[in-house]
Amino acid sequence: MLKVKDIVKDYEVNSENIRVLDHINFSAADGEIIGITGKSGSGKSTLLRILRGVEPFGEGTIELDGNVVTSESGIDGIKFLGKNTAIHLQRNFGLWYGPAYENVIRKLSYLSVGHESLPNKNSPHFEEMYEESLKYLKLVGLEHKAEHSSNLLSGGEKQRLILARQLAAKPRLLLLDEPVTMTGPDTKQEVMDVIKDLKNTLNIPIIVVSHLPEIHMYLADRLIYLEDGKIIEDGEPKVVLKHFLKDLKPKVELAPVKEKEVCIKVENLSKRLALFRMGEILMFDNLSLDINKGEILSFIGPSGAGKTTLLKMIEGLIEPKAGEVRYLHDGEWLDMTHFSKKRMNLRRKISLMHQEFSLSVHSTIRQQIAFKLSMKMEGAIEYARAKAAELELTDEMLDTIYQLPDMDIDERNQALQDMGLSDDIFLKLFPHVPDTDVEKYSIPVFDAMDLTLDILDKTPYQISGGEHVRAFIALALATSPEILMLDEPFGDLDPVTLRDVTNSLKTINKRFGTTIVLVSHHMDFVKEVAHRTILIDNAAILMDGKPDEVCQCLIDRSNATYLEHSIEDLAE
Repeated sequence: MLKVKDIVKDYEVNSENIRVLDHINFSAADGEIIGITGKSGSGKSTLLRILRGVEPFGEGTIELDGNVVTSESGIDGIKFLGKNTAIHLQRNFGLWYGPAYENVIRKLSYLSVGHESLPNKNSPHFEEMYEESLKYLKLVGLEHKAEHSSNLLSGGEKQRLILARQLAAKPRLLLLDEPVTMTGPDTKQEVMDVIKDLKNTLNIPIIVVSHLPEIHMYLADRLIYLEDGKIIEDGEPKVVLKHFLKDLKPKVELAPVKEKEVCIKVENLSKRLALFRMGEILMFDNLSLDINKGEILSFIGPSGAGKTTLLKMIEGLIEPKAGEVRYLHDGEWLDMTHFSKKRMNLRRKISLMHQEFSLSVHSTIRQQIAFKLSMKMEGAIEYARAKAAELELTDEMLDTIYQLPDMDIDERNQALQDMGLSDDIFLKLFPHVPDTDVEKYSIPVFDAMDLTLDILDKTPYQISGGEHVRAFIALALATSPEILMLDEPFGDLDPVTLRDVTNSLKTINKRFGTTIVLVSHHMDFVKEVAHRTILIDNAAILMDGKPDEVCQCLIDRSNATYLEHSIEDLAE
């Protein structure tokens, strides 16, 4: 039994005291699944970290099986919560290479000796630990994969193996923080079915934090709605969700594509790619498709199907073994997959937004838009070429530098290191942008994104979660790109905020004719935002057509019964 009483948590941000949890009270019985929902930034994950013992709190008590932890309990309270709780985090892929059972044995070893060493098979306790590992694998339905290497498991099986490692700690409270948010419908269904089984098998309180209403409808016995650090409602999931979704704005109409005019030709792409994190081999073989000017096209499919890899080949960030990706640029077809002097001019027309997007926390929105404009405004490339000649940088090096802001930070740092350059190369190559230019570019985009100009002089700390996402999209659109490419950047958004973003994307598409290509696991979002949807599996196109029909095909293939209710059904 868990009892949470009057928990208070404050953060100090830029010398300002912010209350993120304000006198939180609830209980969870053994064998009960409690869901926690709320808008982005409402305090959900902070509450879970406090229950786990990794986040201090200012006031209140946590009582677990009669043991009370207060804000004054110090290291003893931290140890108690750490020993008696287990947490499963979103985007957690922390597994050892080797058989599945060894991953569990390593966790058992850590609990015994303090580190995840693998005991010798001849040691006297190995057989006992092996049998115990099979017990936990059976709890998550993986006993038949005990001898399979972790890198060869599917995405859902990896998630279940991670869960088995958490269960090996014999927790009295299981905490799940967005455990399936960034996965396809097949993996979501697989993991949620295991969680439902654990409810009866373990008979301990289970707390699931998620902003996805369909997750709570499928899993939760009770649902808690958090807003601005306070519990707004605690009750039956369907009733609480209806109240949570009351702020869902009406859908903006999706503007039709007037004519089918091809602007991107993907022709006979072939690529063999080993996904080490997924333990899979992707084999693209003569894949072809056309993308039309002014349409919103979405790629969907199971986790590890090849959607992101395909998008990166289309963007020119991954080079295929064979085939071409040609863009219509100034009246001629230009291949994005190979270097040419014109490729930078083509990239100027494209803006990218990937999964791990984030605004720089130390810079204002104005400063970040100014940096974007310095690279992609009219005349920026010609200025950079002149500066590159002074610095004795080749055209190929400049082309690589121009790609760097669209790469993840590790790839960017490695590329700079390989060229013997540092971050200040951008300041040396690209022109300074005055504040007046920032406002000139920002006004039409901010209007379309329903943002006020006062946000320009704020840092990300000073704006809401929804404003953060829309500001990042505004940053991507500030240079008036013809093409916007989005790789699952909205998976972490609550449905109310996501509707705002979805409406903004449709407004951008209608007002500026922007072609948008996106990858998403979120079926309601895809049905609502896209003109056309392509289903990808095993690096091949399985279906290309109307979003409703293609999404339903994926749902059926995934046996995703949790998607029985749409957002609209729950909001009614």
